[in-house]
Amino acid sequence: MSRTVEPQSEMSAPVRAAYSYCETVTGQQARNFAYGIRLLPTEKRQAMSALYAFSRRVDDIGDGELAPEAKRDRLEATRALLERIRKGAVDEDDTDPVAVALADAAERFPIPLGGLDELIDGVLMDVDGKTYETWDDLKVYCRCVAGAIGRLSLGVFGTQPGAPGAERAPEYADTLGLALQLTNILRDVREDAGNGRVYLPADDLAKFGCTDGFRTATPPAGADFTGLVHYEVRRARALFAEGYRLLPLLDRRSGACVAAMAGIYRRLLDRIERDPEAVLRGRVSLPGREKAYVAVRGLSGLDARHISRRTVRRRA
Repeated sequence: MSRTVEPQSEMSAPVRAAYSYCETVTGQQARNFAYGIRLLPTEKRQAMSALYAFSRRVDDIGDGELAPEAKRDRLEATRALLERIRKGAVDEDDTDPVAVALADAAERFPIPLGGLDELIDGVLMDVDGKTYETWDDLKVYCRCVAGAIGRLSLGVFGTQPGAPGAERAPEYADTLGLALQLTNILRDVREDAGNGRVYLPADDLAKFGCTDGFRTATPPAGADFTGLVHYEVRRARALFAEGYRLLPLLDRRSGACVAAMAGIYRRLLDRIERDPEAVLRGRVSLPGREKAYVAVRGLSGLDARHISRRTVRRRA
């Protein structure tokens, strides 16, 4: 994973245009993600935009208005396109800019494209209306739709040569993805309920009297909604603590990118913890100035140094 990317020849106009398209999609539809990847050097930023644009296409199919069978057909067609990319069968003058950009990125970086197959598998779970009895069940879904993205991103970032514990980087990237996804699930609990989706484990909902769902701006009568949220927040914090061990294994700018994206979600988690019912009233978000602070903190390496010191103390 620590492979050094060799200098590339001049990028052709069609490939540049394809990356430009992917960066536009990312900037318009993924503000938190775009905020983080702006800290990367050009080639890595472009590759991450290509990954996002392909992932967004998969998500949009799952979230769209098509009938379930039509969604399954579209997802399998997207999987077939991924196979073409994997085989190097996408030409730079192909009419699909996302395929062109992702094919180029896969040539420049050791991206484990199988992670995108996992993403498709996860979205198929949504199409099938799958629910989750336990946290172990939900983890399978989270690993498909978020942990896989962490591992794909690590293919672009790479690890620092000789970094102690670098062999565990994919595990940490996967765990950080789970932390982000659980935060997303908490933030979007009302929106998901309105779309007929329930992600939180049925065991947890029953434990806190919340099996009636979250379709209104107030918790179900008699439910301990605050207790449920705090319980899931503690779980997410433990995942963040483990996943953050990835940071010292990355170069400065890649670490800054991860610290910025993860830091934004960790602060969202703080807000949700302070006011659990806010997620029932609307979407919880951070103001731009707070995102900028998180980005500066990540670029300064504060988070990475803190994790490094804590890791050293654990080993002592």
